[in-house]
Amino acid sequence: MNSQTAFSHPMTLQKLGWQPVFQQQLTLEDYDQSIIARVIAHHRSGYTLASEQGEITLPIHHSQPAMTVGDWVILTLEQQFDRLLERQSLFSRKAAGSKVSEQYISANIDTVFIVVSLNNDFNLSRIERYLALANEAQVEPVIVLTKKDLCDDVEDKIMQVQQLDPMLMVESVNSLDIDSTQVLAHFCKVGKTVALMGSSGVGKSTLVNSLIGSEDQETGGIREDDSKGRHTTTSRSLHSLRSGGLLLDTPGMRELQLADCADGVSETFSDIEELALRCRFSDCHHESEPGCKITAAIESGDLTERRFKNYQKLLREQARNGASLAEQRSHYKQLSKMYRNVQSESRNIKQGGS
Repeated sequence: MNSQTAFSHPMTLQKLGWQPVFQQQLTLEDYDQSIIARVIAHHRSGYTLASEQGEITLPIHHSQPAMTVGDWVILTLEQQFDRLLERQSLFSRKAAGSKVSEQYISANIDTVFIVVSLNNDFNLSRIERYLALANEAQVEPVIVLTKKDLCDDVEDKIMQVQQLDPMLMVESVNSLDIDSTQVLAHFCKVGKTVALMGSSGVGKSTLVNSLIGSEDQETGGIREDDSKGRHTTTSRSLHSLRSGGLLLDTPGMRELQLADCADGVSETFSDIEELALRCRFSDCHHESEPGCKITAAIESGDLTERRFKNYQKLLREQARNGASLAEQRSHYKQLSKMYRNVQSESRNIKQGGS
């Protein structure tokens, strides 16, 4: 089943993931004189929307706010953009490269499948990075360990992930086996939106195909030299599942830089922050100070040095990127104000001279 043909037919708002939090933002007039639509794909020139009237193409215009896949928008009856509804959740990251800007990944997600392969891609620190992103967005995370058929120590790796957080949901699958992926089906019920995130080549597209029950997504094989898959998904798009849920695939992220993610990091490493509160000194650097609970936990084996160092790394990263983005937003705000003042003065001069 192709995602385009699925959404080209009219679909109820419930099947598109409509929830009470969005309904509360509407008036009776909106229902009578507007079209409610959801962004299902984002292209360079515009957005593809799904609605009760079928599929709609919305060109990008500079007057529109920044939008992403999963957003809900209100259109006029002539299919012109009216407004963006307040989001229930938003995934974003610092844009890849040296440029200081924020990139939206997806919006209004109920559950995120953090996809990690059980071969050479397996990396606890990377899982913690994605968990910080999910916790910041207040979206339910599920760790999906793929390629279990290629791994000899599946249970050991599951245990390593579970030790990050005893309450964390962890599932292992063979993405090529539809029966194996059925453990994920109960997250994909009618009206629920699930996003897949993970590095390039971990098997997300194969998993999408199994969950959809089609060959919707192109897949790449595994490179034998490093057991990494080829990157195949190049854009974000929503897929309609037979179970009634919606599935959002994202391009593999070679670089996931955190920004404005302090709460997400804090929640992901709450065990470390609780230990820090019990240190003898409130300004403890957790190095060689007497009465440091963190160094004691590392020495006793209750906390790994890897986890503590990754916590410090992510704290520094999000603080640095968050400060840069805040400075950039302030700069843009000042520029916009200056441009408005110049335009206003220009208009006044023209009117005075006429």
